[in-house]
Amino acid sequence: MAVKTSFNYSPNFDSKKRKLNKIKFIIFHYTGMKSESAAIKRLTNIKSNVSCHYFIKNNGEIITIVPDSYTAWHAGESKWKNYNSLNKNSIGIEIANPGHSFGYKNFTKSQISSVIKLSKFLIKKYKINTKNILGHCDIAPDRKKDPGEKFPWELLSKKNIGYWHELKKNILLINRNVELNSFEKEIFFHNLFKIGYMIKLQKNSNLRKNLLLKKITKAFQRRFRPNNINGKVDKECLIISQDLIKR
Repeated sequence: MAVKTSFNYSPNFDSKKRKLNKIKFIIFHYTGMKSESAAIKRLTNIKSNVSCHYFIKNNGEIITIVPDSYTAWHAGESKWKNYNSLNKNSIGIEIANPGHSFGYKNFTKSQISSVIKLSKFLIKKYKINTKNILGHCDIAPDRKKDPGEKFPWELLSKKNIGYWHELKKNILLINRNVELNSFEKEIFFHNLFKIGYMIKLQKNSNLRKNLLLKKITKAFQRRFRPNNINGKVDKECLIISQDLIKR
């Protein structure tokens, strides 16, 4: 059964239709703007060069911005596993929220209800693998934070939208802040690359490389350890990554 939406079309999309079997991902974003109306205006303004497929308002109303059969401009420079520039392979969903720059807040119950309904519809329609339900910061960890640590990934995983580790809270807490040796850290980053995280590492600068690895660690933590985002790799991060690659 189709999901009910209103329409406010954006001119910002690739004019050539894409094959629907190319749709492999759902990418969640927050708008990161002071107001809902300003976000909608930007997504539908030809000068902004940005758009999405669906917009979820604070009250849960869903707006179609770009039809699924066209490539919307929401992901930008992005990577996940062997995929580059994920716009062409994804459905982009923007959720009204001021984001980290303007007083990041909890998503409303109505928004999350609509996220669940819309996601289930899209997953079924395009046969999307649950591991391909991602946040913008997953695919662009060097420059994005959205949808952020308040996005309820654990709850959604229980609805088969995205996935989550199966480690008990007491096991996680025992391993929190336990330092790793250099070999264990290498295993952690290797696990992240297995999961799908990718980032361009500069070979000629150790400082730049370390900054990028810290950003990818924070992206991982925002997704799978949202109550402690510090960019530091500890044993808790390692065991979470090990559990995830078994899924």
